[in-house]
Amino acid sequence: MTARTEAAKSRRERPAKPALSRAGIVAASVALMRSEGLERVTMRRLAQELDTGPASLYVYFRNTAELHAAVLDELLGEVDLGSVPEDGPWRERLIDVLTSYIQVLYEHPSLARSALVARPRGEHYLALLEGLLAILKSGGIEGERAGWAVDLLLQFATAAAAEHGSRRQAPEAREEWTAFTDALRAASPERYPHLAATSDVLFTGSPRERRTWTFQVLLNGILTAPAPAPDTHPA
Repeated sequence: MTARTEAAKSRRERPAKPALSRAGIVAASVALMRSEGLERVTMRRLAQELDTGPASLYVYFRNTAELHAAVLDELLGEVDLGSVPEDGPWRERLIDVLTSYIQVLYEHPSLARSALVARPRGEHYLALLEGLLAILKSGGIEGERAGWAVDLLLQFATAAAAEHGSRRQAPEAREEWTAFTDALRAASPERYPHLAATSDVLFTGSPRERRTWTFQVLLNGILTAPAPAPDTHPA
């Protein structure tokens, strides 16, 4: 058997590559992110993982940012939209959904940072918006007030996940936090009287307690602030 014949036989015996699809690319991206981090989810690295060329991936995604948004949308399928019965207090239901959203992002700090600017538009993100708007409506918040409220609440939830997730991931985070709290507690009462008087209470409460309080503050403001009047001629 010649070398050419052996090569031809080898190619025939090699398992056929699965056809590329948007869902398959997203699944491979999620797996790669879990093993190597979001920073490694690039078109070039993903093409190696899928045994194809980067150009093939651009058929499905215009750029890496769009791919990362699709990864975010896939993980948003893990958000619990119904842990509290529909007849339960609407604020409790809303805060539980937002807390579940934070927890999903908290597990992936790099994805949380990306979520600050990413614009997912898949089924899971749409389901999240639909769920939040339904809960807000049950609390008497509708129309533009509800639209702006969802944006505000998700901005805070995303920023909280990005901040705390990144802090947990940083090896020097504990030392930096200790130095920060020590500096505030050592503030001179003569020069910083208000800071010195409240230095201890600045750090009270668990992260969940503080998030819940912040959501309550935001909801109180949403309920009492005048309805938004968008500029009909934005710059």
